[in-house]
Amino acid sequence: MNKKVAFYTLGCKLNFSETSAIGRQFKDAGFENVSFTDEADIYIINTCSVTDHADKKCRKVVQEALKHSPKAYIAVVGCYAQLKPEEISGIPGVDVVLGAAEKFRIIEYISDLTKQPKTKIYNQPIEATKEFIPSFSLGDRTRTFLKVQDGCDYICTFCTIPLARGSSRSDTISNVIHRAEEVAASGVKEIVLTGVNLGDFGIRDGVRENRFFDLIKALDSVQGIDRIRISSIEPNLLSDEIITFVAGSAKFVPHFHIPLQSGSNKILGLMRRRYRRELYAERVALIKQLIPDCCIGVDVIVGFPGESREDFIDTYNFLNELDISYLHVFNYSERDNTPAADMKGKVPGSQRSDRSKMLHILSEKKRREFYQTQLGKSASVLFEADHKEGFMHGFSRNYVKVKTPYDPLLVNELREVKFENIAFDGDMEISELAEIMVH
Repeated sequence: MNKKVAFYTLGCKLNFSETSAIGRQFKDAGFENVSFTDEADIYIINTCSVTDHADKKCRKVVQEALKHSPKAYIAVVGCYAQLKPEEISGIPGVDVVLGAAEKFRIIEYISDLTKQPKTKIYNQPIEATKEFIPSFSLGDRTRTFLKVQDGCDYICTFCTIPLARGSSRSDTISNVIHRAEEVAASGVKEIVLTGVNLGDFGIRDGVRENRFFDLIKALDSVQGIDRIRISSIEPNLLSDEIITFVAGSAKFVPHFHIPLQSGSNKILGLMRRRYRRELYAERVALIKQLIPDCCIGVDVIVGFPGESREDFIDTYNFLNELDISYLHVFNYSERDNTPAADMKGKVPGSQRSDRSKMLHILSEKKRREFYQTQLGKSASVLFEADHKEGFMHGFSRNYVKVKTPYDPLLVNELREVKFENIAFDGDMEISELAEIMVH
């Protein structure tokens, strides 16, 4: 009988694309991929270092795996595995820890699934991680996360990503096009472009060969893909030409996710961000001028060291006045080996939580205001496979989440709908499910 492997992914879209790529390696090696809640011979846990309590989350996932299969072999990979391999090796039940350079050669390290008394660690210094390893997710027939860039050359004071993933590096445009065509052939209708610093696409072996703008122009001509979504892009890298191009593209969707982190120029300086809030406001204004129905998402960190009450109110007021659609709010958390961890002016945890709650409420307000501008309009919606309590969901090109009674025939289908009403849970209710003819 084939050995069984199960996966669990913590963190970002990039991690999901890499887990999927690792999964295909196991399939090629003769393993059967099963659900994480099933009994398996080996469990692969792909970790994150950005969110809080990476150690607690990893430990809990390991414990859950061993509940399903007490004698299973446990491998931990990803950003947390690169940053703190010794810490992971102390978690009972972990058999091998693989760093950033080693995770894509995992098959080489797990030829023998016999559990040993001591955890094995394979983790070379991040400076040695220079090769770009392509990956994309498959399995969700509706969309694919396509990794085109990895690593980061920015030195934001709060961030461990350069320590976990290394310097900025990218795939070639020709390789990305080839993989996009492969995705299209699988029946997937939407590609989400992912990377650590996506707008910095184009660096290979330390030399800039192309720009992100060159990539999106090339992808716009790929046949068989209905939608391409840009996952997240730094405001200083979101150029006028990119915004203008998306505005005129039938394939690239009107949705930008643009990290802000703080609306206070003082805090942006302490964070070593490469822009100030005036530039951010200019980006939003140009997007709304050229694409009035565009959805704009924003990342914000609250409680950064030195953030006074006045600084936070400055951020709140700035966001409240911006024509944006939703927020992703993060409480600042200390990270080892980052300059911010040693900064003065730490904000008490209770204040971080209070500020986070205020921004979450603002996010819901902004989302509802954006949805209200869409009422009565018609839109193309791509429906998802998930369903809950008799309903299924889908997303419009501009990221309006809709709900409708579950129908298996709608999964991975495009339908022209009319936005009728905002439901109690915040989702958009629709009518007129007309089939879209795709040529």
